[in-house]
Amino acid sequence: MPGIKNYSTEISVAKTTGEIIGHLSRRGVRSISTLYDDEGNPEGIGFEMQTDYGRRFFELPVRTEGVFQAMKSNTTVPAKYRTREQAERTAWRIAQDWLEAQSALIDAGLATLDEVMFPYMVGGKDNQSMYQLFRHNQLELTAE
Repeated sequence: MPGIKNYSTEISVAKTTGEIIGHLSRRGVRSISTLYDDEGNPEGIGFEMQTDYGRRFFELPVRTEGVFQAMKSNTTVPAKYRTREQAERTAWRIAQDWLEAQSALIDAGLATLDEVMFPYMVGGKDNQSMYQLFRHNQLELTAE
């Protein structure tokens, strides 16, 4: 099983969230917010930006539970790192790394910000992401 990137990070979620917000603000987004779960834990970043089709809202989820489960089951991750708190720090660092990789594509002229963030664009009557709408419609197609 491959190793989990950033599993030993000591950088707080708050610091990483701030770095992500700073990174996005330099990319021309109009508004940025941190999304929280019902317990007050950060679970993603929401932002609005101007696209060729008008202002659009995007939500980048940071699913710490998935990282926690992966870390718990990965024997290459030392036991001391297999905690929810560590999974949260790790998940946010992975999200930041992903965003930086997408930025490299943008900087090189290979993509635009709205292009790489398209799966996370929120819309429709149920305020679902484009990925959720796509997945739902694919499931409807296969059920016929």
